[in-house]
Parts: sequence; C-alpha cells; structure tokens
Amino acid sequence: MAISMGGGGQETPMSDINTTPLVDVMLVLLIIFLIAVPVAIQTIERLQIPVFVSAESKDKVENLLLTVTTTDDAGRSAGEPGYQGASRSGECRVYFNNITPVGSQELYDRAFERLDNIVQREGGVEAIMQNPELIPQVHIRGDVNAPWRCVAGTIFNVQAAGYPTVGFISNPVDPNG
Repeated sequence: MAISMGGGGQETPMSDINTTPLVDVMLVLLIIFLIAVPVAIQTIERLQIPVFVSAESKDKVENLLLTVTTTDDAGRSAGEPGYQGASRSGECRVYFNNITPVGSQELYDRAFERLDNIVQREGGVEAIMQNPELIPQVHIRGDVNAPWRCVAGTIFNVQAAGYPTVGFISNPVDPNG
C-alpha cells in the first residue's frame, strides 16, 4: 500500500499498484483448491470400460465411391503421358468406384441402376426403409484443384439418382509437415 506523506515540492501522481486484493483472491483460490482436489480424487471410482468383440457386419452397406478431378491445362486426363495435374480450367472427370471414368448421364444411369439393384435385393423400398442402415451412401473424393462446379454436378447427379446421403473423403494433413 502506498501512502503519500506530502512535504517535498511538487505533487506527483502515485503510480503504485495496490496488490493486497490480488493476494487475498489468490489465497482464497489456493484454499479452495486444497480442499476440493482431495475430495474430487476420492470420489472418482475406477472406470469399468466395456470390452466388445469386433465382428464384421453381415449387412455391410455397399457405398458408392466417386473420384472427382479435372484434366490438365493441355486436356490430358490422369494416367495419360505428360499429365501435369488437375487444373481449375480443365474438363471435369468423374471415376465410378474410383476406377471407371463416366460422363454426367452415365454417372446418373449407373448410380440409379446400382441403387435400384440394392433396393430390389433387400426386398423393395418398404423393406429398406425399415432398416435405414442398408441404404448406401455416396463417398466423394475430390481433387484439391477440382473446381466446385465438378463436385456440385456430381452431387446433383447422384442425388437425382436417389442416393440420400453424400459425404466427402479427405486425406488428413500431417501437422508436423
């Protein structure tokens, strides 16, 4: 605590900080933690973590995998000699099940036929609606340089074919470089 005693010349403003309230608050917090920590530690029981046997699912969903990319600036597709990588100004390329290149109409036709086969195999629309786990999903892996118009067109076609759920697959980035 700073006290001015007056007397010696000009008056100057006091610039000392009163630390007494800070020390009081810190002591109160210290006492609270000294009391609370042992109580908290004693009341926590050992956790019983359930152990489940991993088994392969018999009703495995047949998800549709699509890869979306573009041609390079010279119009070459992936796998062709001299391919420079996807370009934002290139033509859209969609690969059905990550292998077969398909156009827009062919993507719709194949996706519709595939979904229809799965629904018929499961016993029709009513049967598959009873167990939504059986409804396949679409997983899209988009190239970093693929423009949104390519990805959006792919989403539109598979949803028009009847797939209700569309998700994206990404490659995790290593935080360590």
